[in-house]
Amino acid sequence: MPAPRLARTGTAAAALSLLLSSAYGQHYQTKTPYQPQLASARSEAVPQGYRPIHTQLLARHGSRGLTSMKSDLALYNLVQLAKQQHALTPLGAQLEPAIFQMMEANALLGYGVAGIRKPGYGNETMQGIREHQQLAQRMYQRMAPLFQPADAGSGAAPRQILLLSSGKDRAVDSGEYFAQALFALQPALQAQLVRPAPLAPRSSGSSASIGGAGSGSSAAGTDRFLLYFHKLNPKTDLVSDSSDPLYAAYQASLAYQAWLRSEALSQRLAALEARPELAQAAHAVLARLFRPAFLRALGAGQHTAANTGSMQFSSKDGQYTSRLTGDGETVLRTPVDAALALYELYAAAADMQDELRTDFHRFLPQTQAAVFAAHEDAVSFYSKGPGLQENGSVNYAMAQPLLDDFFAEVETVAAGDLRHVAKLRFAHAEIVIPMAALLGLQGMSEQLTASTPYSYKSSPWRGERVAPMAANIQWDAYQNDQGQIAVRMLYNEQPVDFKTSCAYAKLTAASQFYDFARLRRCYQRPGE
Repeated sequence: MPAPRLARTGTAAAALSLLLSSAYGQHYQTKTPYQPQLASARSEAVPQGYRPIHTQLLARHGSRGLTSMKSDLALYNLVQLAKQQHALTPLGAQLEPAIFQMMEANALLGYGVAGIRKPGYGNETMQGIREHQQLAQRMYQRMAPLFQPADAGSGAAPRQILLLSSGKDRAVDSGEYFAQALFALQPALQAQLVRPAPLAPRSSGSSASIGGAGSGSSAAGTDRFLLYFHKLNPKTDLVSDSSDPLYAAYQASLAYQAWLRSEALSQRLAALEARPELAQAAHAVLARLFRPAFLRALGAGQHTAANTGSMQFSSKDGQYTSRLTGDGETVLRTPVDAALALYELYAAAADMQDELRTDFHRFLPQTQAAVFAAHEDAVSFYSKGPGLQENGSVNYAMAQPLLDDFFAEVETVAAGDLRHVAKLRFAHAEIVIPMAALLGLQGMSEQLTASTPYSYKSSPWRGERVAPMAANIQWDAYQNDQGQIAVRMLYNEQPVDFKTSCAYAKLTAASQFYDFARLRRCYQRPGE
């Protein structure tokens, strides 16, 4: 796959760095553009006598546009209704073309970009492409000895770089852009790229056969059980044999999806939307856009708007046209609905700096953006994050095969099989978030009781830190002359501790390098 040019150094790189450094604190939460949390010059050095032997990665796809035409079209239709009633303020009149530009940019997203197979909603932006190119460059620099050409006369088995994704376009593309960036630095690596077969189906109890039609896990380089486990389903992923090692993960996914559909979660989310501070923030934002009478009517339920109707957009060269029709399922019934739709566009715009010609900050003051961000984090905490103590591990048990896969890679090299240079996995926020919780990472895994509502005072969990765009977990493995393996974990490229109970596995009390054998025992489940 031809890749766009690697990000330039100098002025362009400095400008991008400035953009990323300002992203945190802008209230984009899980839509926050990636900001690498790089180790400083004072960070711990690799222990003396150890050399890099393997590295692996789990990464969310890079910055993207909107996934589909929902909130944007619904809000556009609400603005159109207000326009017909002469109920827009001067600032509100500016919102109509801004939303149109947002829809146009998403409908044409990726057109003319090398490597984007189908332009439109859900694709990575140029910003997202750069995020993964630069992530690859920094991995190469950090673990450079791993990526040097092998001695042809050594007789050793050819080394491999394994590449996996969820199968969704933006995750597939992230992996391809990452790999191409590595190849640009070391062309010989291209011959080492391998797209492995998926974990499932692998037993007679599975519903599909390898290579069979309809199996979402059948294609080499695609693995739903590892990288799309939050949406396993009977049609593509059924594991009916309880002796299958993946049976527990399949059942865990079904339990998680049942929680998402549960009345208990629905009631909790409804309570979040009923918080008075949310209504106050919504009124403050919309009063700048709509005349008082229209806003009162919206609050009284007299106005609604849905993502209905069709739109057509064409590329500037006239060679590509996108025709889209809304499904009518996104309905704005209240001022809070309308304000949260605007917040969604505000956050999405942060990831579309190359494609958008408009600034959504003017429509959403920072004071109110902070309120909507806190609401977004609360929703994500219960529906994707660590969740409730009373629910046990329902939000993250399905990540167990992924964690097992991380350990299996290091176990393989520890046993002397050095064929794998790296394993690179590309997925989604819904995969990174439960992985962080299952790992027990500080600030990312702490649950709350049902009687303690999520707030910034009661929980350290923040979407912008746990799962910004291109969020990543990396394990670097090192070995000394005695054969001892040490592992260091990086989260968004910053060294972090494993769970607190594994402190005994550290090489020294203050180290973030862990003896792998002891670390493996620390994470072993009963009966293993």
